[in-house]
Amino acid sequence: MTNKTPVSLGLLGAAGFMVFADARVIEPLLRVIADDFKLNVGSAAVIVSAYTIPYGLFQLVYGPLGDRIGKLKVMTAAMAAFAVGTAACAFVPNIALLALLRFLTGIVAAGIIPMSLAYIGDNFAYEERQTALGRYLSGIILGQILGGSLGGIFGEYLSWRDIFLLLGVVSLAIAALMWRRSHRLPKQQHHTSSPMGLATFKPYYQLMTQAIARTVIIGVFVEGFFIFGAFPYLGAFLKDRYNLSYLIIGFMLTGFGLGGLIYSSAVKWLVRKLGERGLLGVGGWLVCAGYLLITAFHNWMLFIPLNILTGFGYYMMHNTLQTKATELSPEARGTAVSLFAFSLFIGQGIGAAMFGRIVDNSGYVPCFIIAGVASALLSVWLVMQNKHVRFG
Repeated sequence: MTNKTPVSLGLLGAAGFMVFADARVIEPLLRVIADDFKLNVGSAAVIVSAYTIPYGLFQLVYGPLGDRIGKLKVMTAAMAAFAVGTAACAFVPNIALLALLRFLTGIVAAGIIPMSLAYIGDNFAYEERQTALGRYLSGIILGQILGGSLGGIFGEYLSWRDIFLLLGVVSLAIAALMWRRSHRLPKQQHHTSSPMGLATFKPYYQLMTQAIARTVIIGVFVEGFFIFGAFPYLGAFLKDRYNLSYLIIGFMLTGFGLGGLIYSSAVKWLVRKLGERGLLGVGGWLVCAGYLLITAFHNWMLFIPLNILTGFGYYMMHNTLQTKATELSPEARGTAVSLFAFSLFIGQGIGAAMFGRIVDNSGYVPCFIIAGVASALLSVWLVMQNKHVRFG
């Protein structure tokens, strides 16, 4: 497969790497941040929802904006603002200001990964897109892997504040590279130069009139609510159940990303063998098995392969939905992918808040059991929808 993007998959992947590392670094550090500000874990998790909810909401703005003025322009400006906001998190004196900065950073981070996905969709034919997205996904997964690892290292030996400063500085360098590459490109033609208004959001309504779009958007909301709503509490769970060091916890949490990396390396073979419907069907049950077995076994070493299994299953399901999202509206791909990301991250933000209450009131085990069972039910529902809408 030839890279047809004027801005390379590697540079797009580097930007996605930083955004995902920034989002995932919180998981091993949640207990550290809670202790620093003298809060319980559920209350400290406000910084998760403060980031993911605006990240999701502002997809609705960036999608039409990217289709209108250019996806590369939007990504470059968003990356620069993201760098500044992330670095500023290193200097906050209290949880309220940290939550506010995470909120503002979530707003600008929303213009990077979904625009990259839409940009790839514009430059690769559908039959090549699953593989192209799988390769781009490798950068995001590496961000997840190293984000967890770096979070553990900084939580154990340095300061949780320093990791945000490091991520901000590196992100600024990537933003400069993106500006340099995009600045050399010829002027792009866009659909319209009329000002954005309420009519801008009409394509979202039109998308949701399609059965396939409703299935994809509802499916990814449920996925975000349960799978990623529960996931931020795994680090605190490992600390409280096994009293492990933050360094070890950080490396253990990378298993989820390793599962995704395995998936991305085998995606072409898996698509050929299972088809899109098969990936959806198997993926959800693997996530269910991972979550349930994590709660059932009391040996922390078993957590590592189970977390890899969970990540592998998640990316089987998620990348299939994501690929389908890039084809929902080829003439307004940025809008379609943004609606997809909006649904995912709004689900995650609400889910993290709800699971925080479950953790504080009932403990970690009910949290992960609910997430696992819901993943299996989602998988069944998506496969059943194939009777009405075609997944492949």
